[in-house]
Amino acid sequence: MEHLKGMDTTGQPLRTSTPTAMSDTATGSEGFAQLSNDTNHVNKKENEPYSIQNHTSPDHRGHVTTVQEMEIGDPTAPKNATVVSNNEKNTYSETTFTNINDGDNPSEVDIVPPDLEEVPMRKHLMSMWYLAVIVLTPIIFLPIFLMVGPQFQRQARCGYTIAIMAIYWTTEALPIAVTSLSPIVLLPALGVMTARETSSAYFNDTSMLFVGGLLVAIAVEVWDVHKRIALLVLMLVGAEPKCLLLGIALVTWFLSMWISNTATTAMMMTIVQALLSQFNDMKEYDKVQAAKLRGSVARLDPNSPEALDLKKKEERADAEFIRLSKALSLTVAYAANIGGIGSLTGTGPNLVLFAAAQKVFEDVGISSPVTFSTWLIYGLPLSILVMLAMYQWMVVVFLRCKGGCLCCCCTPKANKQRLEKVNALIRDEYTKLGPITYAQGTVLAAFILLVVAWITRDLGGVGGWSDWFPKGFTSDSTPSILFGILMFVLPSSFPKALTNKFDKHATYTRVKPLLTWRQVQEKMPWSLYLLLGGGYAIAQAATVSGLSKWLGDQLMVFRTLDQWLVLLIICYIVTFATEVTSNTAIATLMMPILAQMSLSLEVNPLFFMYPAAIATSFAFMLPVATPPNAIVFSSGTVRVIDMVSSGLFLNLICPPILVLATATWGNAFFHFDQVPHEFLRNVTHAARSTG
Repeated sequence: MEHLKGMDTTGQPLRTSTPTAMSDTATGSEGFAQLSNDTNHVNKKENEPYSIQNHTSPDHRGHVTTVQEMEIGDPTAPKNATVVSNNEKNTYSETTFTNINDGDNPSEVDIVPPDLEEVPMRKHLMSMWYLAVIVLTPIIFLPIFLMVGPQFQRQARCGYTIAIMAIYWTTEALPIAVTSLSPIVLLPALGVMTARETSSAYFNDTSMLFVGGLLVAIAVEVWDVHKRIALLVLMLVGAEPKCLLLGIALVTWFLSMWISNTATTAMMMTIVQALLSQFNDMKEYDKVQAAKLRGSVARLDPNSPEALDLKKKEERADAEFIRLSKALSLTVAYAANIGGIGSLTGTGPNLVLFAAAQKVFEDVGISSPVTFSTWLIYGLPLSILVMLAMYQWMVVVFLRCKGGCLCCCCTPKANKQRLEKVNALIRDEYTKLGPITYAQGTVLAAFILLVVAWITRDLGGVGGWSDWFPKGFTSDSTPSILFGILMFVLPSSFPKALTNKFDKHATYTRVKPLLTWRQVQEKMPWSLYLLLGGGYAIAQAATVSGLSKWLGDQLMVFRTLDQWLVLLIICYIVTFATEVTSNTAIATLMMPILAQMSLSLEVNPLFFMYPAAIATSFAFMLPVATPPNAIVFSSGTVRVIDMVSSGLFLNLICPPILVLATATWGNAFFHFDQVPHEFLRNVTHAARSTG
């Protein structure tokens, strides 16, 4: 197979701006060329059918690649492109072709030695920025351990490792997953932990919880259960703009609690774009009718009030459509981010907190109060509150609602007739899914049972099915992996042999499981496990080396401040920091520091850790902040200034809402203002040892 990197006439990679989750396929002959903004694949075989498809795939940072497969002989194919050959017989790893249509045989590609695209020296030097960051960062941070005494060498070397990883994570000079592997090299080399200890931290019970949950989520995605749920809700709420916006927000928020927020956003944006297309058709029809009327009026008097009024109505209709497009698109991105707060497995930072809390509490001989069911008590009401605040803000800013913003049933009768076309579109899309299939019913039943098993394992200290087993032998990962395995066991269709009583004349089909490993390989975010593992490794190193305790001692300066004010400051810092770096990475860096800070200030460790982990999901301002933001931005309906202006308000109001939740129902259940006596005993013992 050969890979073709397409360039436009300016020498820049080809880009498209419309994400889609569905494929438009055509068939023909001559082979096909696959064009994208990153890598264009050419797979050419004689007399073999080709296909033309469109699909999107976000990378590790959330940048969206829209891939288009085209016929090699297509006249719109790029004239200059780079071909990367995977054929071992080819002596060049990269080759170039100038015109794929040259020559008598259109299927032949002229192969020439690799010549890199010529660029000005300034661009050439700028392209090496990642090398400068990778090489200079370790050199710049050398004074961290070169200028400290021997008694603090181990802490300093651990801090040196964390500082390097923080820069690499923030700048993404290396892929985030690759940076997450650096502790395996740096920590043993610097004498902080052995290679065996470091490597063993990369996969643990929390990782297995995520694996099982994602296997079920992938099955939900594969069998379009999420799309059926989305369209069903939209059918119920209707097409009136405020109702539609609320329906989009609720569906996206709910789905992102359980499946990948990236997959949720991609699917919801497909639905949103279909709806916007219908709204645009209605607007264009109204403009045509208005133009006819305006033309007849203008013939009498072009400057008459009637003619000017009709023109203003057209301009107002255009502006309203643009605002509706922005509102629906931004709501998808924001609701996907907010939905992750609602459940333990909703997003990566939640699991980082879960693992960190387990370690902190188990170190003093008690079990962590953070479980799937207890998370719902704190996180679910908070996510609902934030989602409703976001919805209200979208209605006020983009739909220009001046009163009764939560009322969806105040549409004039004339508009209701026009909106019936949008309702018909939603019904048609739902009808296309057909009746619920055996596979969809099985996946939905398994998903519901898994959630019930998670909730009932430990009901906040008042019992649960985990009491049937020896204490500590089961965790939330137990049902997670059980149902994950069942996705490969349960059939996707009911075996006909059981109903036909082995009738030889009946027709039979192969029985296949709900999931195949190929589907898991394509959809599982493997890099996230390395990121989580790297976080576990540096958290363990910070504790073992004494760095966490040292940092906690330095943060004693905050003792004079009110603890709720300190919490609010931390939440704001995390909220704005997560705009420019991975939310999982920032949670990984903050958890061990905040745990030790809590102990130093003699407050419950969860008092700072829990809200800070949730605050990493408040990334509303920039396209690069989260994959949902990037997908929505790539649709072309939203500008950066739109995201910044609307997201800034959410960034400002969400931390106070989070502190309010912590001070009320969160404190009532988790007792954030009380320190377990086991921690106080340890702090006292450590103080005596130091003295």
